[in-house]
Amino acid sequence: MNHRVGRLVFGLAVGLLVAVFSYRWVIDPAPRAERALEESVVAASRVVLVTTLSAGTLEFVDALAPNRKVGKTYIYPRGDGWEVSGYYRRSEDDPWHPYLLALSGSVELEHLKFQDGDRELVSRAATDSRLEAVR
Repeated sequence: MNHRVGRLVFGLAVGLLVAVFSYRWVIDPAPRAERALEESVVAASRVVLVTTLSAGTLEFVDALAPNRKVGKTYIYPRGDGWEVSGYYRRSEDDPWHPYLLALSGSVELEHLKFQDGDRELVSRAATDSRLEAVR
């Protein structure tokens, strides 16, 4: 009889603790706010890439549109800015080009490292210190 009461009290206590911690985890707004911030940074990084690469349209594989067959993508806070990695291509015939984009806290281009054989981009990278073409 004494063991039954002990088991019941222990089970109720553990269940109550799990319920309280689960509730607190679900209603915590911090993860949702962080996710929203990361999504806005990735969306802004797409705009930065399109304007920097002077491309009309690009298809992306990034944190908002992952495709593990193409490769892994990351968004990482660094200092007061961000680093965003991913892949882009201009059309279905174009291979995927990996990139690593360093952005300031105000989501402006600090450095773009990319692998692309486009001659115009490679020549621009030779003159612009923010761009780095990798073979």
